[in-house]
Amino acid sequence: MFLATEYLDTIVRAFALSAIAVVWVVLLVRVIGLRAFSKMTAFDFVVTVATGSLLAGAAQATTWPAFFQATLAMAGLLGVQYVTARLRKRSERFEAIVQNAPVLLMRDGEINEDALTATRVARDDLIAKLREANVLDFADVRAVVLETTGDISVLHGPKLQERLLDSVNRMP
Repeated sequence: MFLATEYLDTIVRAFALSAIAVVWVVLLVRVIGLRAFSKMTAFDFVVTVATGSLLAGAAQATTWPAFFQATLAMAGLLGVQYVTARLRKRSERFEAIVQNAPVLLMRDGEINEDALTATRVARDDLIAKLREANVLDFADVRAVVLETTGDISVLHGPKLQERLLDSVNRMP
């Protein structure tokens, strides 16, 4: 018989543990805040990926201890992220230790080749990002920034407020 007790147990366990784990993650996010799944920093990104992996592990757990270990690890990761975010907000020194500065890859239509080399961003990738941002002329580009998350921001238009580049590393 196809739906033997073993198969039925596996199906029920998969659905039940998945539902419980997802509810647990939602509860954690409600307690810790929306930043739990932000991509503001590389650390945030790692926590988000690790939480997803732990969620999958919890959904596939074959024992209650394995399930609880995965769900407690999620709480631990998100707790560490919460504490780290609070410390970053309070201490510029701690902020400098745990976060990379964004890097200026292009300014006023000129590509910074040294910054491309230092950040290992290929010129073709930069140009692809310019196309994605609908840049029609290099002269229209005010700045291109490699953000701390690995995203590339393209700022173009007639004018740029310098405040937007305050924390950006302007490699020579």
